Amino acid sequence: MAFATVADVAAIEQECTWQERDIPRTLYGLLSRTAERFPNNPAVSYQIFSGPTDKAETLTWRELKAKTCQAANLFRSLGIGEKDVVAYVLPNSNETLITLLGGAVAGIVNPINPLLEPEQIASILRETGAKVVVTLKGFPKTDVPQKVAEAVAHAPNVKTVLEVDLNRYLTPPKSWIVPLIRPKVNKAHAHADYKNFNRELAKQPTELAFADSEGDRVACYFHTGGTTGMPKVAQHTYEGLIYNGWLGHTLLFSEEDNIMCPLPLFHVFACHVIVMAAVSSGAHVVFPTPQGYRGEGVFDNFWKLCERWKITFIITVPTAISAKMQRPVNADVSTVKTAFSGSAPLPLELFRRFEEATGITIVEGYGLTEATCLVSCNPVEGEKKVGSIGIPFPYCDIKIVKGTPEGLQECGADEIGEICVQTPGVFAGNTYTEADKNIDLYYQDTHLRTGDLGRVDPDGYLWITGRAKDLIIRGGHNIDPADIEEALLGHDAVAFAGAIGQPDAHSGELPCAFVELVDGASATEQELLDYCKRHVRERAAIPKYMTILPELPKTAVGKIFKPDLRRHAITRIYDGALKDAGLAARVTSVSDDKKRGLVAQVSLNGSDTAAVGEVLSVYTRPWEEAKG
Repeated sequence: MAFATVADVAAIEQECTWQERDIPRTLYGLLSRTAERFPNNPAVSYQIFSGPTDKAETLTWRELKAKTCQAANLFRSLGIGEKDVVAYVLPNSNETLITLLGGAVAGIVNPINPLLEPEQIASILRETGAKVVVTLKGFPKTDVPQKVAEAVAHAPNVKTVLEVDLNRYLTPPKSWIVPLIRPKVNKAHAHADYKNFNRELAKQPTELAFADSEGDRVACYFHTGGTTGMPKVAQHTYEGLIYNGWLGHTLLFSEEDNIMCPLPLFHVFACHVIVMAAVSSGAHVVFPTPQGYRGEGVFDNFWKLCERWKITFIITVPTAISAKMQRPVNADVSTVKTAFSGSAPLPLELFRRFEEATGITIVEGYGLTEATCLVSCNPVEGEKKVGSIGIPFPYCDIKIVKGTPEGLQECGADEIGEICVQTPGVFAGNTYTEADKNIDLYYQDTHLRTGDLGRVDPDGYLWITGRAKDLIIRGGHNIDPADIEEALLGHDAVAFAGAIGQPDAHSGELPCAFVELVDGASATEQELLDYCKRHVRERAAIPKYMTILPELPKTAVGKIFKPDLRRHAITRIYDGALKDAGLAARVTSVSDDKKRGLVAQVSLNGSDTAAVGEVLSVYTRPWEEAKG
């Protein structure tokens, strides 16, 4: 079943209510159904290197279910009940997937971004009260085990650390060398017992040794970035996981599909949108390299990997699409039908270039961690409005609301307000583990207030026009500007600081900062950038550009007015790109359009319109020719 229009979505909903759908209500029940239907079909394949002929390990659905049971049994033997937490800090591997599934069957699984710093990892472990942590054994070219050991030392609830040794994926002579050069991990301050994950897994029976949950419950904790001292932790239920799986199975995938997923298994996009869709449908998911798209040679070998695995669906993000366009399509990709793109807005020109170069249809979608992900997408078989985030999925109700003197009110067609979402994935009233963070988070106590600004057009398509939360989205990674601003305000010469995302052709946005100095103080922009390198805790959040202004723009109540900062950054970036291209065109102003958000007005100054469009269309923020 597919959908092409809003009417198709309504027809699906009219078949029966979500509660009446004949689907399993637990993760174990869903996995068992698929393993029974397609026991010998490939479920997951993983290769530690990116070469199209490199060694790979494939698990069938029967094997994946057996290993999931072993993992769940292992976690129960370590004291994990339905309300206890198994955290993992891992790059992609088959063990990562097994931990995700087994952890959610035994208790509550908590994926953690391995790129975070030790203090952030420790903060999440304390917030979730994790008892068991699964992570890497010391391995060349990674500091994940060292960071986790330091984090565990500051997380008193952790009793057991299970280590995954990636050496088993290597072939001689590399597999002989690693034990000789394996980096040491200082466990002196870690109060937990360290054990070998696969060795302990092998001791467990391949059938579930305890009764499955009777119905819906919290199954996952996902942190929302971890870029501040105390990250928010979102709660996900079986219902949310199964809803994502049902959507993927109903609208996109079958047991005949092969999905290329170079996204990390600590992110909802990979875990819920892709893995759960595979668990529901029986599709085969391929994970290339521990780092996915960040892995060595992945982009160079990407199309050959698609040929190797006869890929039908590509899962991607705008930064990855941009990187792929810098490589030739050097393989037979005739099996690939669709590329699903999410996590950040996709520039129009990049969309067109990709489809023209590959013949592959791109579908843009929208989701968020707090809603257990999926919300909307452009229909695969219907009209794709490039720049929109498509039609809300079945059983997803969208309301656009705005503040008025009488309180929040719903907007009409094309009227901008805050996007509010109700789906089976929204855990109304309990989105975050901390009750205080759920206050004022819902419209009418049912619809999650996303913090994204947007509109619904007369055809029912959803458009994002801004972010009420001011998050900087760097290649799909959320950065809290407060992290940058707080660091800068620690400098003696800085009176005010404002951080925003400046347009970037590759990452969508990169963090940049604006400061106003204390009267009589002096500092250079380079000094402040160097200061940020030492004091901004997350590497991805370190500003790429610094601007000192005589006075930062402020509102009537003294808050920094960030739209003016964004105008400043758009002008600087667009003018620089035009100059580098040898064009005389320049930005004369940046206006706030009710439907499109900030739009750059460009005076052509004799430049060719098509040439200007080619330069500026790689950015997500629109432009138009200045009038007069």
